[in-house]
Amino acid sequence: LDYSMGQFKIIVWEEENFQGKRSEFMMECPNVMERGFRKIRSIKVEHGPWVGYEYPEFQGQQFILEKGDYPHWEAWSGNSAYRTDHLLSFRTIRCANHNDSRVTLYESENFQGYKFELTDDYPSLQAMGWSSKEVASIRVLSGAWVAYQYPGYRGYQYIVERDRQNGEYRKYTDYSSQAHSSQIQSIRRVQH
Repeated sequence: LDYSMGQFKIIVWEEENFQGKRSEFMMECPNVMERGFRKIRSIKVEHGPWVGYEYPEFQGQQFILEKGDYPHWEAWSGNSAYRTDHLLSFRTIRCANHNDSRVTLYESENFQGYKFELTDDYPSLQAMGWSSKEVASIRVLSGAWVAYQYPGYRGYQYIVERDRQNGEYRKYTDYSSQAHSSQIQSIRRVQH
């Protein structure tokens, strides 16, 4: 797959179930309100992947948006820690590579302590031998990943990528502007 061609397309609607005002985007949108939308409540991703955010300027709770239909908020938030029923900004993920993804998880901040290198999806880190519910820092060596607060890809989502922050997430507040703790119990590669 050649991403240099910029194969990204997302269609957004102001209301649930693909109703109301709609628009198509091929590139990031830092604030849908500047495009005449009050909010985005349903989405189709035709070429992805993307990240959607609760607030403008890529702030707040973040949600992975891979190819497919998202008729309402449950479709993107899953079993999220709290309800986010609309999105106000979104951007593309350019470095996803399902066949070449590597990430190292660390027990302590600044890449210290016990570490665990992954190249595959893990619905439960503890089942694979990670002794804690916390991951204090992350180094992405290749690809893009979604880390989740709970096992089974549930709870808060943190998208971590090789081409953002040089792949270096030194403390949990680097994961997201809304990260409340370093609790991460499952992680998977971004689909593209």
